[in-house]
Amino acid sequence: MHAHPVPADPGLFAYGLALAGLSAATAYGWAAARLLRRGDVWSRWRTISFLAGSAGVAWIAVSPLPGEPFTAHMMEHLVLGMAAPLLLVLARPFTLALRVLPPDTARRRLLALAHSRPAAWAVFPPVAALLDLGGLWLLYRTELFAAVQHRPLRHAVMHGHVLAAGLLFTFSVCQLDPVRRRSGLPLRGATLLAAGAAHAVLAKTLYAAPPPGTAFTAGDVRTGAQIMYYGGDVVEAALAVVLAASWFQAAGRARHRRSRTNLLQPASPETGP
Repeated sequence: MHAHPVPADPGLFAYGLALAGLSAATAYGWAAARLLRRGDVWSRWRTISFLAGSAGVAWIAVSPLPGEPFTAHMMEHLVLGMAAPLLLVLARPFTLALRVLPPDTARRRLLALAHSRPAAWAVFPPVAALLDLGGLWLLYRTELFAAVQHRPLRHAVMHGHVLAAGLLFTFSVCQLDPVRRRSGLPLRGATLLAAGAAHAVLAKTLYAAPPPGTAFTAGDVRTGAQIMYYGGDVVEAALAVVLAASWFQAAGRARHRRSRTNLLQPASPETGP
């Protein structure tokens, strides 16, 4: 059986996603430049990270990828759902927005949204992992993938969900920007391990059997599953490095606070014989 060809025209909604990525990159670059012009410090590596993530989103949205259909799709999944979200989250866009906005209604509303109860639940690591990995299992282990494969609007919605869910999960694990209630490192680490295991098992099931209702060749499905498996490992290892760096910084701040406390405490009087 032969796989159905993927349409060459990405469609209006895909162009919209590409435009959104480029617009976000432009806004971020403008905000970072504004901070630097007024003498504030903002790492150029954060700007480079955001620009790279936005460019990845725009490229995936409109550019045909090499390989057979399912292999190309898995490359899309890896960039949209894992690599681009990591690059975008590392850039700390919410922190940049808070620093560049004047202390008026817009900034207060942004803070209120970030500290709201729904936002807190959305970035709670187990919830974000369920939205991300649960959506992938539903997509690939039911006939949902076959239903959206050749329909541009549904395909664009799928891309949007993969990107949004990937951003939520990555943000919930890293938690580099201000949040209402920061989850502990043990919970975030355990969530990352569980999500990585679920992602790997899903890739193995795809290696054994294609998504229901599709007609991809066996070689195409296996290559795509390998990209999902090994590419996912690389991004998850990068997330683990971010978590380790967060733990190291938190431990350093705790040692610094203890040292300052000890220095500020008055020395106890020596007791005589």
